[in-house]
Amino acid sequence: MKRCPQCNRFESDEALKFCRVDGATLISDSGAVADDASTAKFGADAASEIETSVLPHTTDVTDSRATAATSVLPPTPVPRPTRDLTKRGRLGLVIPPIAIVLLIIAVGGYFYSRKKESAAISSIAVLPFVNQNNDPNAEYLADGIPESIINSLSQLPNLKVMSRNSVFHYKGKDMDAQSVAKELNVQAVLTGRVTQRDDGLSINVELINAQDNSQIWGQQYNRKLADVFAVQEEIAKEISEKLRLKLTSTEQKQLAKRPTENLKAFQYYMQGRQYAPRRTREDLQTAIQYYEKALLEDPNYALAYAGLADAYANLGLRGYIPPSEGRRKTEEAARKAVTLDENLAEAHTAMAQVYTYFAPYDFVLGDRELQRATELNPNSSLAHFVRGLSLLRRGRLDAGANELVKARELDPLASNIARLQALPYYLRRDYASACERLRQANEVGPPFTQYWEIEPYIQSRSFSEALAELEKEKAKPERKDDPLLIHATGMIYAAQGKRTEALQISKQLEDMSGSNLSHAVSIAKIYASLNERELALTWLERGLEAGAIATSFFRDDPGWDPIRSDARFADLVKRMGIPQ
Repeated sequence: MKRCPQCNRFESDEALKFCRVDGATLISDSGAVADDASTAKFGADAASEIETSVLPHTTDVTDSRATAATSVLPPTPVPRPTRDLTKRGRLGLVIPPIAIVLLIIAVGGYFYSRKKESAAISSIAVLPFVNQNNDPNAEYLADGIPESIINSLSQLPNLKVMSRNSVFHYKGKDMDAQSVAKELNVQAVLTGRVTQRDDGLSINVELINAQDNSQIWGQQYNRKLADVFAVQEEIAKEISEKLRLKLTSTEQKQLAKRPTENLKAFQYYMQGRQYAPRRTREDLQTAIQYYEKALLEDPNYALAYAGLADAYANLGLRGYIPPSEGRRKTEEAARKAVTLDENLAEAHTAMAQVYTYFAPYDFVLGDRELQRATELNPNSSLAHFVRGLSLLRRGRLDAGANELVKARELDPLASNIARLQALPYYLRRDYASACERLRQANEVGPPFTQYWEIEPYIQSRSFSEALAELEKEKAKPERKDDPLLIHATGMIYAAQGKRTEALQISKQLEDMSGSNLSHAVSIAKIYASLNERELALTWLERGLEAGAIATSFFRDDPGWDPIRSDARFADLVKRMGIPQ
């Protein structure tokens, strides 16, 4: 039994050190309860007093966590002998509330600091590394190391990772981490510097909390150039640990997976990646050349096959090569990628492009491949982009728009995604909203990269604005004789009633198409806008037979309204594999 020397209160709990009432140190006083009839005894009647949680008088902050958040109630008055209060006694009565207040402040501060420390960071941007010695031969490392880290981290389901396309907008720009994080809407930013000297490699990395610009982690690696793949793996692992991500054994294996062990193949692949996102004919063809060089160095490089498939898909859908050839080469490369690495998200996305980019479409197989891709890589903006395009083609406008929102969140600075977000509005006949989103997209990339883009302007009668943008694009050397711009010009002529000029454009596209009928859809649409029903339907029929109908066709496109009531149009749509 213990007793408080100040208030003479007895406690039966031998483990208790301090008085529940005034905080004084308890002293051992066995048997005193029975001898002192004037002191309240703790028994069955006292249970109501101690049932209410009170803040324990202890200096062990850890033990106080369970009760710190409960209400603190005043104790039930305990009978005690009448006596004079001395100065010491009065001070003793003042101490308890002060002690409680101080303890509450201490515990509150502890929990605040713990909360700040443990605030989960769930989003990150890995910026291109700085090529410290400005060596062109080391540029692939400054780009390749962060891209490899992005690819590894993107496979983690509880971490949002910004796409390569968006973070590489900051390449060569001097911007602080907080500004980048605000633009990309992420909580952490990884920056780095690379220096290569002969076969030596020095890498400095810093992980920054964008909330207060504080360093979460930093490290310098001095290794041999041949060890670059091990360094990439270490950095990705360190980031996951510093962000306190709990990984499954499967996720740990994925984080440690190396797409290639061949440094030369890695260099060629990264050089191809520099060109592929630009999507012009020349850039896509250059990317293909580098991917093929990478595969000569490492024939088992699945990621290079996936890049090859994506490049061929974009050449085909834009009519830069016959769409039938684009589909065939896309499928060949995609199947090779899946065979080499069934767990590569990019490989499954490439297969989905085969099924959803080229008619006749197979949306069931496309959906299956995209589902697998997003399971393997929840951060794949391309997978969400392809799925959004596929849903819009089928007339599922709301679902398609939602997928494009997800793609944009992961890749906010990708112009092709920004532009495609206008498409659901155009298909709903909300032309003003579609035009506004296209204008906003012009800030992140060039206009008129899709066959349908000109038509919201036409439907809004914004001819002068559309023509002004067209002339600027035509003046660019890389877009000389671009069939997308030629098609847009013909559509404007047809809408303005300039029939002769529109027919001349149609003839130009026919000559460019050749026997492969590469531009059958754009030709048919010009004829439809001129109310040439038979010619429009004939070109759609010929295009379908030649395998020349790609992503430019959407069932709900207002451009087909002049021929929509014809039963032959409905039959064509059905044979394309598009549900009615």
